[in-house]
Amino acid sequence: MNAQEIRTLAEDVMQIRESGVERNAYVFRGMLYGTAEETMTRLKGALEPFSMVPLLSQEDGGVVLRIGFLKIHKKTSRSSIHLLLFALTVVSTLYAGAAWATGNPLVSPVHLVKGVPFSLSILLILGSHELGHFITSRRSEMDASLPYFIPFPFVLGTLGAVIRQRSPMPDRNTLLRVGVAGPLVGLAFALPITVIGLRLSEAVPLSQVQGASGYRFGESLLFGLLMRFLMPVTSDSAILLHPVAIAGWAGILVTGMNLLPAGQLDGGHVGYAILGRLHKWVARGLLVALIGLGLWWQGWWVWAVLLFLFGVQHPPPLDDITPLGRTERVLGWLCLALFVLTFTPIPLAFELQLSV
Repeated sequence: MNAQEIRTLAEDVMQIRESGVERNAYVFRGMLYGTAEETMTRLKGALEPFSMVPLLSQEDGGVVLRIGFLKIHKKTSRSSIHLLLFALTVVSTLYAGAAWATGNPLVSPVHLVKGVPFSLSILLILGSHELGHFITSRRSEMDASLPYFIPFPFVLGTLGAVIRQRSPMPDRNTLLRVGVAGPLVGLAFALPITVIGLRLSEAVPLSQVQGASGYRFGESLLFGLLMRFLMPVTSDSAILLHPVAIAGWAGILVTGMNLLPAGQLDGGHVGYAILGRLHKWVARGLLVALIGLGLWWQGWWVWAVLLFLFGVQHPPPLDDITPLGRTERVLGWLCLALFVLTFTPIPLAFELQLSV
């Protein structure tokens, strides 16, 4: 498709006031004849055979249409990579779970069996989170990979799981649905697992743990409420969390971290879907807040660096004009409430001498 044909296509859908070329894309400014949804449907059908993509946005009171060649990842990932990473993560979470259950899983291979409840629990939470994104993406006719699990030999046995989005987000409604699917599905599994784990946990005399070394688990509002409801303790007792409860705690923690409203995190998807281009100010404010929170937990500095390197701002969807539907708005505010409930300011600390 040549430049004149592209202009003719643009003239069919909008009244053009100004046109030009910016960053290898044809740019047209003006007003649409129809709705943004109708315009995008027509443009996509005409441009797809030429591997071209339309982008609609609203700037300075008018509509901007950009048409260009966008790099869309069509290469499918090899299933062997997914299986290998999953197998390694099974081993690493078995080891971590056995360590929580026995203290030293290397004493005997039989001890690894005691890591099964933790391993199953955390893999179910993380896997359901990513499958929520995957299924929603496929239902929206977007190309997405299966989850990549990330093995890690310490503490939790994994750094989580991710999927690759190989198609651009078509509009804000899809962006929000994909963003909320992971946290909602993951939390739906994390909550009952946490409840079961807390029921299996044990209250012990404070004297039994005071002065010993170990991990202190930070409490989100949600985990704290569950603890107080299911495991009420007196001033002279402490809770030894069962490995299943630790997996549930980790699931709630991961949900809160993923809902941070920046970059390509789930919270970044939701934030941009609700606020549009104003979201960049929220993301920049979050970066400053994480630097401040790093004074209490240094892990937030790592998050701040990663967000800075990968970008705190969220890229716009192809149709950045069509507003959110009522259902999507409700889901968006629900995710904001979940972020408040699941965010853990000081997630984890190792103390050589535990004190209460």
